[in-house]
Amino acid sequence: MKKIVYGNTAGLKNTQIKRIEDLYALKSPPEFIITPEIATQLIEISHEIRRQIGLMVDRNGRIICVIAGEPQRIVIPVISDYVAGPGRLKGLRCIHTHLSEEALTRDDLTDLALLRLDYITAICIKPDGSPGNVYSGHILPDETQDPYQVLPRSSILELEIDCQAQIHALELELTQTSNLHRPETGQENAFLINATTKNPKEAYASFEELKELCKTSRIRVIGTAIQRRQQIDAKFVVGKGKLSSLVIKAIQNHATMLVFDRELTPSQIRSITDFVEMKVIDRTQLILDIFAKQAKSRDGKFQVELAQMEYLLPRLITRNTAMSRLTGGIGGRGPGETKLEINRRRVRDRITRLKKEILKIRKQRTQQKSKRKRKDLPIISIVGYTNAGKSTLLNTLTQSNIIAANRLFATLDPSSRRLRFPRDTEVIITDTVGFIQNLPKELMEAFHATLEELSEADIILHIIDVANPRYEQQKESVEKILTKLNLDRIPILYVFNKLDQVDLETFDNRWLLNQGVMISATQKQTLVPLVEKLESMVHI
Repeated sequence: MKKIVYGNTAGLKNTQIKRIEDLYALKSPPEFIITPEIATQLIEISHEIRRQIGLMVDRNGRIICVIAGEPQRIVIPVISDYVAGPGRLKGLRCIHTHLSEEALTRDDLTDLALLRLDYITAICIKPDGSPGNVYSGHILPDETQDPYQVLPRSSILELEIDCQAQIHALELELTQTSNLHRPETGQENAFLINATTKNPKEAYASFEELKELCKTSRIRVIGTAIQRRQQIDAKFVVGKGKLSSLVIKAIQNHATMLVFDRELTPSQIRSITDFVEMKVIDRTQLILDIFAKQAKSRDGKFQVELAQMEYLLPRLITRNTAMSRLTGGIGGRGPGETKLEINRRRVRDRITRLKKEILKIRKQRTQQKSKRKRKDLPIISIVGYTNAGKSTLLNTLTQSNIIAANRLFATLDPSSRRLRFPRDTEVIITDTVGFIQNLPKELMEAFHATLEELSEADIILHIIDVANPRYEQQKESVEKILTKLNLDRIPILYVFNKLDQVDLETFDNRWLLNQGVMISATQKQTLVPLVEKLESMVHI
């Protein structure tokens, strides 16, 4: 094993670095936190260089990581070979020095909780370089209090305790507690996080929508947190200290992932995933995941994959040194490529191929459009916020059986049906993908060919779910997208759906309802005024 000294070695002599490297050769009995002999060597080196020294020790007593820190702290590197799963600890304990008489710090306890370490121990050094008090702590399974326990101070002679038995007992308790909160098969527990510089009401409304997105993606929400800030933190969104406390809270509630209600930048993803050993996704990833599950047609699958690839490309990062090794070798030309560069090249190649496939489909659509034009059939396109009732309306109007479910993005692929009016006029009526607030730009670009179909419409039916408390915000979001697509020039008819779920006498926005037609998409008799209005608009 290569002896790497992690952390800060700047300014150290070669002989000092060699002494630190030699710590890798030491081994402690598995049941001990560490032996007094190893602790004494740590103290001597740390006192000499006036910096903290840290060791990461596995359950076999092997030292798998040596860290040279600063006078006030050490930074534990990412150790990808050791992962803390549900009901499990990381399998590593951290032993490090403190240059003065100081108990476990907030950083120590945060590392213990976030990294799910077996143990953390701080060995204090007296001014004359002799051993001082020893402070240790471990995880607690009880979520009603702090997620850790700090043990009474001791000495280096008391490090030879049977910590292994205690670790196994803790894991048994953690497993039992985790079982009480275990989600359904294929479901994850999520803690939702965001920061806002605007009105908190808007942030809470967005959170409600994020919860619906999680529900659609079979993710169980176990907690939420919104922080109001003057400025969004460029690295951690909510700031490093706040993120630490939120992640500890998430761990206590048995969360398996963090979901941010915004699109994270590549640098934010890198900072957060390096800091937190949990799955981290953002709003855009969640929407892309839902689209990937819902896409059924070849066209839809291509467009979703293109959106995913374009989102992924700038976010391809590495968290371990293995990714930076050259893969060129004997028979290879040039200096070779890193694995990261190869991954990026493969993604770019895939994006190019997908764009070519989508272009072919686009040409086929153009041919289909020209056939419709020859038949001179008017086109009515249904648009609206996701889950507003578009597919249900199309089914009721045309006696079709398109998938219509009470979830976000149930319809992804556009559907077209013929509709005959009472006066024997025929039209083509199409159902499109639902819109959503802050629709990811990657999806907008990938679905350009699909959304472009709307430009051929003679009339746009804008379905608005008036039973949703955020119907005005949803209406504005759809209108912004229509304006972006330059579709606001087409005649638009507002259709206010779910009339049966609204008390019109207490409804606070009657003037808006007068701007369109009120219906209940599931009740055919309520659609008569809509059909009459559409027929009159077609004959204008």
